[in-house]
Amino acid sequence: MTLRAGRSVSSGLDHAIARLLVIGTLASVALLAIGVVLMSAARVAPLAGAPPFQPALILDDVLHLRPAGFLWLGLIAAIATPTARVMASLIGYARGGERSMAVVAAVILGVLLLSVWLGLGIEG
Repeated sequence: MTLRAGRSVSSGLDHAIARLLVIGTLASVALLAIGVVLMSAARVAPLAGAPPFQPALILDDVLHLRPAGFLWLGLIAAIATPTARVMASLIGYARGGERSMAVVAAVILGVLLLSVWLGLGIEG
């Protein structure tokens, strides 16, 4: 692989990751904005306290235009976006034969997943 070919592969990966980050950020901002507008329309005070995180209710809340569903979905998108970026990097580095960078991305992904696991209090 020549330097020029390496740059084009890296450039393609960089552009794909940039698109992923932009889409994820815009989606999370849009969902959070919808949630805030619905809160305002329902006259829910922003400091009234957050509803409990119940993943099974998010879809129902969104379908019934409840603010909590949009807010939780927006927060999930905001958290998932950087994790998806690391996963895309891992796949791109592995496909490109950059083993050391793939290992670094795998370690970072492991730390992120461990953080989520600990944060949710999942017992194994």
